[in-house]
Amino acid sequence: MKKSSTRMLVEAGAMIAMAQILSYLKIYELPNGGSITAGSMVPILIFAIRWGMKPGLLAGTAYGIFQFLLGGSYAIHPVSIILDYLAAFGLLGLAGISPKNLLGTMFGVFLGVFGRFAASVISGATIWAAYAPETMNPWVYSILYNGSYMLPELVISIILVSLLYRSLKKIPLSSF
Repeated sequence: MKKSSTRMLVEAGAMIAMAQILSYLKIYELPNGGSITAGSMVPILIFAIRWGMKPGLLAGTAYGIFQFLLGGSYAIHPVSIILDYLAAFGLLGLAGISPKNLLGTMFGVFLGVFGRFAASVISGATIWAAYAPETMNPWVYSILYNGSYMLPELVISIILVSLLYRSLKKIPLSSF
């Protein structure tokens, strides 16, 4: 295994662990899953920004597995595990697709969080549709429900990543 591969794996493990710990620091938790946390997605987003989209997708998916196993998971069907945990958290790795400047990084953060939101909306409108009020379209309900915690999570993530951006640029990938 190449030296940089070892560094990437070590950093992935550290970022997944940090994200898991931050996920326990909940500012607000919704009754049917989802919460506003103290920036729990930020370590995965940073990993994706530093190492790229493919490693970011893998680290995000691994984080999703830990969220399901350790995070008080909500699942009523195997497909909900795939959409709500593997796909949703895996898509945070899209943050690594952007150019390496502040604007591109913020776009990447938005894209990663939006990917998680989209997977959750699809799951909510299809698998969790029974929880929508009878008078409301399940897609509208899912967008509103998931948006109620994902929008604050997006704002928290953008603020934290933008505050850490300059420091991230000073740490070369070969310094670990």
